[in-house]
Amino acid sequence: MKHFKEISVAHSPDADDIFMYMAVKFGWVGSEWLRFSNTALDIQTLNDEALKGTYDATAISFGLYPLIKDDYALLRTAVSFGNGYGPKLVKKKGKSLKKNFKVALSGKHTTNALLFRIAYPEARIVYKNFLEIENAVLTDEVDAGVLIHESILDFSDQLCVEREIWDIWCDLAGDMPLPLGGMALRRSLPLTDAIETERVLTEAVRVATAHKPFLSYMLMERNLIRVDKEKLKTYLSLYANESSVTMNETAINSLNKLYELGYKHKFYPEPLDINDFFIPTEYNKIRFS
Repeated sequence: MKHFKEISVAHSPDADDIFMYMAVKFGWVGSEWLRFSNTALDIQTLNDEALKGTYDATAISFGLYPLIKDDYALLRTAVSFGNGYGPKLVKKKGKSLKKNFKVALSGKHTTNALLFRIAYPEARIVYKNFLEIENAVLTDEVDAGVLIHESILDFSDQLCVEREIWDIWCDLAGDMPLPLGGMALRRSLPLTDAIETERVLTEAVRVATAHKPFLSYMLMERNLIRVDKEKLKTYLSLYANESSVTMNETAINSLNKLYELGYKHKFYPEPLDINDFFIPTEYNKIRFS
């Protein structure tokens, strides 16, 4: 009986992460010597577990990566960027926000938290599971909250958008895609396993994107998605598309800009160039040529 090495993969329960991984789960994409197990966790928990080094491969907020760079390489695939859209700061209609307003964010190390803290340094922040933020605003537990994932498409008509995180990003960085989330891979894995893991996950995103209607139907049929068919189609067009398959130069430049801003505002201890932290896939070409 052939022995397979298991790679533990953690991702969020939101539609784009599930969509980008399911080609592996359904057996459409695989490896000759690796097997993959998956766990779904909210983004704050994913970031916390990445800090502990819990999973081999894990979805993370891009804002977290400089804090785990010594233990995890960054994958080029399964990435989500905003381009004219992104998380939304919402409040109750008619409410005025003071400089020190109380706000609910989805996690300390999320990209939206980094940009929010730069834009609103006097705000009083509480961190909540992203599914609890809308209700926290509606019940006046907080003055405002930043909605992420599918929540940006469907929230109470008692709420209005105070500011788009995209607009904060553009004010700070100019006209570049907004880096939101990606995948990181444990550095202690043998390099051949790391390269193979990235290959499989990249192919999974490619296959999912190429068969979006069929895979979306399968996810809806299995009740794996929290939104209806039309909202799922809209959401995937935003965050799980051709640009999710592999980062291009524009995406890499955006990510470097994010880390430049984080260093400038003292969220990170040192500057970094993300090109130095990818898996060296050229190793296989050299080794097996």
